[in-house]
Amino acid sequence: MLQYQPAPLDLAFQALSDPGRRAMVERLSQGPASVSDLARPLPMTLSAVAQHLKVLEAAGLVRSEKVGRVRTCALEIQAMTQVERWIAERKRFWEQQYDQLEAYLAKTDPEETQT
Repeated sequence: MLQYQPAPLDLAFQALSDPGRRAMVERLSQGPASVSDLARPLPMTLSAVAQHLKVLEAAGLVRSEKVGRVRTCALEIQAMTQVERWIAERKRFWEQQYDQLEAYLAKTDPEETQT
């Protein structure tokens, strides 16, 4: 049986679907942080934060490094760039659709044809 292998973009959006993980990504956008620093403002245990970080790492959004007893996490910019590129492409498509609709509506505006 063929197993479905989620694409990196699927994993990224799945990881970002959780508000706690988004808060961690937001904090890491300011620079690297220890797991304790990431856990401090969140209403969850240190072990729960570690599990969420595993999801972010599996999605390629975060990397971590352990030095002594401290695990430090940082954003993986390349993965975030892929997410940003995908969103920008969708945004560009819909802006074109709205521009075409606006042009169509301007051509068929009943007020303009009566004057």
